[in-house]
Amino acid sequence: MRFRLTVFSSILSLALAACGGGDGGVTSIATSQAASTSSSFNATGTSVQLFHWRWADIGKECTDFIGPKGYGAVQISPPQATKIAGAWWDIYQPVNFGSLTSRMGNEAQLSAMIASCHAAHVRVYADLVVNQMGLDSSNTYSSTDGSTWNKDTLTYPQFSSNDFHSACDIQSSDYGSPGNRNNVMLCRLNGMPDLATESSYVQGVISTYMKKLLSLGIDGFRIDAAKHQQPGSLNTILNTVKAAYPTTLAGESIWVTQEVIPDGNVVRSDYFQNGTLNEFQYTYALRDAFRNNNGLNLASIPTVMGTPGNWGGTWNFVQPQYATVFVNNWDTERSGTDSLNASNYTGATNDASGTKRYDLANVFMLAWPYGEAMVHSGYRFSTSDQDAPTTSPYDSSGNALINVNWDFIHRWGDIANMVAFRTATSGQGVSNWTTGTGNQIAFSRGAVGFVAINNDTSAWTKTFQTGLPAGTYCNVVHGVVSGSSCASDSVTVDSSGNATITLPANGGSTVPAVAIYTGQKLGSSGSTGSGTCTVTFSIANANTTFGQNLYVVGNQTVLGNWTPASGYALTIQGSGANATWSGSVSLPASTAVQYKYVKWDGTTATWESSQSTSSGNREYTTCSSGSATRADGSFKS
Repeated sequence: MRFRLTVFSSILSLALAACGGGDGGVTSIATSQAASTSSSFNATGTSVQLFHWRWADIGKECTDFIGPKGYGAVQISPPQATKIAGAWWDIYQPVNFGSLTSRMGNEAQLSAMIASCHAAHVRVYADLVVNQMGLDSSNTYSSTDGSTWNKDTLTYPQFSSNDFHSACDIQSSDYGSPGNRNNVMLCRLNGMPDLATESSYVQGVISTYMKKLLSLGIDGFRIDAAKHQQPGSLNTILNTVKAAYPTTLAGESIWVTQEVIPDGNVVRSDYFQNGTLNEFQYTYALRDAFRNNNGLNLASIPTVMGTPGNWGGTWNFVQPQYATVFVNNWDTERSGTDSLNASNYTGATNDASGTKRYDLANVFMLAWPYGEAMVHSGYRFSTSDQDAPTTSPYDSSGNALINVNWDFIHRWGDIANMVAFRTATSGQGVSNWTTGTGNQIAFSRGAVGFVAINNDTSAWTKTFQTGLPAGTYCNVVHGVVSGSSCASDSVTVDSSGNATITLPANGGSTVPAVAIYTGQKLGSSGSTGSGTCTVTFSIANANTTFGQNLYVVGNQTVLGNWTPASGYALTIQGSGANATWSGSVSLPASTAVQYKYVKWDGTTATWESSQSTSSGNREYTTCSSGSATRADGSFKS
């Protein structure tokens, strides 16, 4: 929510058969249906914020691009009725939680959009604004559904004066240390009437609103201004909602992230009970590292935020399982100082004009294994309060108008192609960390991916250890596999895993980065050859426990690109913890495939141990046509 950033800147189980059990009846049927729906979603590692996009346009974009490109979710703007003030922030001033007529569309359009996104394998997360209500009265501004309200008498369609905290305003001195934490939670943010979320009546209104959204198919929530609410009150609301909806309609756990901006006073761990946090320190760290602020550069990143197995760093980042991260969002981009930005044309620093810092920061975010990544995509503005465009993001033929009024950052090729990189490298560590100057870095993601970034004014030529198998890989920053070749430049890795690469200086028209991974290797992962090979995989003695299922996970899209939740689910052939699991899947013909078996319970992945191959994975070249069987014996613990 607006203005709060300046302070710091100064699941249901997928099946019951894992142990050969299950109680049958309605419960088993419902579980099966939920599993079938949720397993069709893209991997969760990357989502996109389509700020202020209308519901019909989001539905089209899910179908046309977001789903096919592999984004796991789309975060939408607040769907409740709000006041209309002619500025971007009016959607953060609710008037009526009983109405889903918003600036972005009505309830029917919202429902249709959710259905379109789900059909495209994309989850939908709603921005939830439940801390405050509309500031001005309806005799000054209109509302999106025609509701009337009076901020002076505190009368709203569902609330009266008994439902608000007292009329105190949060002061800048309330933030920081020692500050006044009670004022931050109980007083008014920017003068807006502050809901008493500890009240059982208010909690009932909010939980009813959330349950309505879940009934339409919403998959999760971002809680705006969570820092300004008591964590226990939010927990009570969420528990009430989860009692009615233990899972989403798709059968997954309800996704929750919270806006908790660090200020030296708030204890961020208090909110872990509710879900993840927007890790704003990540946003600030990338701003400083890519702009060379406060003595930081790219080489500083491991010190500032830590590394796999040792997260936290000098800035005390939250652990990655509690973090959602972004280069910028709609709040931060408007100041010009709170984050890197590409859409601010107010005269503030723009990190996509004359430089590729913004692109490089997004490439880094999607390559670095910390938190869940969110790509921001909104619109271009020349004044900080400027409202969203009234024009469509598409022309009359349905073509995207990129960087016209709407920026379509999620479609920028160098960023969009990194979504599959992030999915493919999920679960892999960081190795071969290399620096040139302080603004030149490179690192491997296990034996699956490698990235190099040059934010310097000088070119960088070096022979890198990529950690990858020998072969020729497409640099996905500039293009992907096209037929039997790369659409743009490629990188050749020798038998020792080395590759000599030249990255141009930052300042030209080319994004000075390289990102390669096993899913974009020529002669592999479906990049060459024609036809398919139907492979039957079977494995026994996995010693599964109740709630676990067995998956084949590997370097193919149908095998999840190394993401367990998106892998190929096998079927148990009998009962008991060590029964054989098997299944048949269509793979590209004459293609080198790497894979492993994984036990997965919807939350925790238990991988097989390394195999006696050069890659440590099971390896197999598929048949040229027809079918084949991979009887792989026992699960290797």
